[in-house]
Amino acid sequence: MAAVFYTARKTIKNLTNGGNVLIVATALALLVVNLPFSRDFYNSLWTHELALQIGEFNLFSHHGHPMSVMAFINDALMAVFFFSVGLEIKREVLVGELSSFRQALLPIVAAIGGMAVPVAIFYLMGKGTDYIDGAAIPMATDIAFSLGVLAMLGKRVPIALKIFLTTLAVVDDIGGILVIAIFYSTEINYLMLLIAGFLLCILALGGKLGIQSKVFYLGIGAFIWFLFLNAGIHPTIAGVLIAFCVPAIPVYAPKNYIKTIRTNISYFAHEDDEKLVSRTILSNDQLNWLKEIESASDKVISPLQDMEDSLHPVVNYLIVPLFAFANAGIYFGDMNFDALFHSVAPAIILGLVFGKFLGIFIFSWICIKLKWAPMPDRCNWKQLASVAVLGGIGFTVSLFIANLSFGTVDPYMSQILNNAKLGILVGSFLAGFIGWLLLHLTLPKEPHPDEE
Repeated sequence: MAAVFYTARKTIKNLTNGGNVLIVATALALLVVNLPFSRDFYNSLWTHELALQIGEFNLFSHHGHPMSVMAFINDALMAVFFFSVGLEIKREVLVGELSSFRQALLPIVAAIGGMAVPVAIFYLMGKGTDYIDGAAIPMATDIAFSLGVLAMLGKRVPIALKIFLTTLAVVDDIGGILVIAIFYSTEINYLMLLIAGFLLCILALGGKLGIQSKVFYLGIGAFIWFLFLNAGIHPTIAGVLIAFCVPAIPVYAPKNYIKTIRTNISYFAHEDDEKLVSRTILSNDQLNWLKEIESASDKVISPLQDMEDSLHPVVNYLIVPLFAFANAGIYFGDMNFDALFHSVAPAIILGLVFGKFLGIFIFSWICIKLKWAPMPDRCNWKQLASVAVLGGIGFTVSLFIANLSFGTVDPYMSQILNNAKLGILVGSFLAGFIGWLLLHLTLPKEPHPDEE
């Protein structure tokens, strides 16, 4: 249990810090796109083409055409983001909050409500309109942003409440992945999909056989991503499937690792003190002892944990902020702010602010009242309701689904996409501010001693 809480705390800290960078990237995008001297540069930046080419084969190509910078961010870098999400989901299922059914039930039920109710609200408001395809936009919870808001309240927030929100967001991500896989696939090239499936089987077999090489999974994974991209299945799904193949069992058990370290360190005890104190070139024996320790250190950490830990800073401080900077730029100069009360924006705002709150809180209330799961430790109904409001911060995945729904060259659909982005920004801001205010009013003024 202590290990679970340590992992949860570390994940929460990483995502919280990433939330701050995400806020800066979003503000910067809004500023740059609305300044007259930088607007054209910002808009043209994303149209440049990219290539990673060997002979006539270009890995960064879609149906024979080079990918634009925007397509590279949304289809390639976000596949890495979803690969990281897949690793996190697998870890949570094996040793985290999703490993115990009773422990996981409350956030799972809450997440289901938090996805179903916003989609229902959007569908009722958008039925028969041109923007009905965006019904999944308000179903997401942005884990980095929401934990960033919780971080503003410091140690007054019980760790159990943070874990509840984190687990809920992970389940939300699973829902988002399923929606993307089912509803955002185009005409399917079954031959490419068959080859991709064969390569996935090789990765899965490698995981079963305990192959530890990260190059094996990432190298074959790159080709699986390319095949998914060109087969008509959204390539972010490839990232998740590849992650599920990465083994979670290391070569060494901790006991063997400790034995290896002790054995090699004991050799140093027989060395002359002067050799150990002075900074000089190591002898061949000393070098071999240290390499044994280094090798053992690599083998006691599973590829899944190693990759997840390595990807956290890349995803939180580079990929997600870059995605936000590229996709959150809304030009306000020719925008009619009546759009906040018409078209797609109000459906998104109501879905995020009210739909997420109602879905998360009502489904949680039912789950706890029926005694399927307990209330999070040291929490009450007011605090749970406040966190349910925070669930309406749907920024990153909401923007991603909006791009999938309306991201075409057609000017009319581009305007709907712009209105959708406005709705996401306003809805997420309102959910974040209202959630923070309610938590500020309902949390204890001083942290519990265990939270210190």
